Amino acid sequence: MQAVMETYKRLGIAPTGGEGSWLFDREGNRYLDFIGGIATNSLGHGHPDLVGAIQEQAGKLIHCSNLYEIPLQAEVAEMLTGATDFDRVFFCSSGAESVEAAIKLSRKYAHDTYGPNKHEILTFSKSFHGRTYGGLTATAQPALRDGFGPMLPGMVHAPFGDLEAAEALVGPQTAAVLVEPIQGEGGVNEPPEGFLRGLRGLCDEHGALLIFDEVQTGAGRTGHLYAYQGVGVVPDVLTSAKGLGGGFPVGAMMVKEEYAALGPGNHGSTFGGNPLAMAAVKAVLGVVNDPAFLREVRFKGTVLKNALEKLAEQVPGAEVRGEGLLLGFDFGDAGLAREVFEHCLDQGVLVNLVGGTTIRMAPPLTVSRTEVRAALDTFRGGVYQAVEETVPEAAVA
Repeated sequence: MQAVMETYKRLGIAPTGGEGSWLFDREGNRYLDFIGGIATNSLGHGHPDLVGAIQEQAGKLIHCSNLYEIPLQAEVAEMLTGATDFDRVFFCSSGAESVEAAIKLSRKYAHDTYGPNKHEILTFSKSFHGRTYGGLTATAQPALRDGFGPMLPGMVHAPFGDLEAAEALVGPQTAAVLVEPIQGEGGVNEPPEGFLRGLRGLCDEHGALLIFDEVQTGAGRTGHLYAYQGVGVVPDVLTSAKGLGGGFPVGAMMVKEEYAALGPGNHGSTFGGNPLAMAAVKAVLGVVNDPAFLREVRFKGTVLKNALEKLAEQVPGAEVRGEGLLLGFDFGDAGLAREVFEHCLDQGVLVNLVGGTTIRMAPPLTVSRTEVRAALDTFRGGVYQAVEETVPEAAVA
């Protein structure tokens, strides 16, 4: 690994294969993957539909450039618009790219409609919108931006969940409000009741676009194809990536027709919407965009959340947040969180520590109920060990 730039704090495991919800290394160790490539391996590892689609398409055409029509791209775009409230799709290769596209689109629309003074974008504390300069400026976490300044002008930040603070910052200068319906990297933070609806009202009042960053919450993660469909607030623009390709790099920005301000020459992506990526997305949507599948995700998410909430009652100050299979257990104590995280790792259950005090769980959407129970048993054991008291078993259906 010496030739690889050390931009990641890697754990001491090296997976070389996977099947379903499990990863394996060369020594034959098995790991129950309860982070799913950070909410990316939506169909787990080695899913036959996804593997078969990629293999078949690789034998036909991998890449040909957006200089030409790509029939599969049009088909997948129609699958997405048919399942959502959006009319146009721009394909790219990552979540950061999809956010960049949304930022550019919102400013272009505001410029063309209202003039150059309407360009400001409001985002929120503890957010994460990517590591490019647009996404990084939008990300209101100073620690992630330290040393990379100056940031781009024209972005302002309000505390997440504080509608009054947002109201004070939104005005005729505002081109867009960019928000995650559930924050992932910031600690799996849910907005308070009425916050997203309030942002919708502010955008309507001031002629600004409401952008939902659903890079992490999309593609079935919350038990809806996109999280906005479960909260009843429809944004004007939506960004998607991670689980959309089931592990294959792909991103998408979706927008309503009346706001589709980007035209030829305004934006592009060399690899965006290439046939191989589109084959992956088509396979993922073929599994995930099914009412029965999404109901099962919601059921497993409810089981997991209820069990974690019962466990949290045994830990002073602990809190459980999230929806579907994107959940965070906040210990309120960095030492406790680290101890439980290390216990899970030692026992072969892969979770993720975010925000210092929160353990994030985002297993494959295909995780079985038995695997949910197994992960819970390991997690309970870690909590029991960390707090040194008996923790009653939570009932799991």
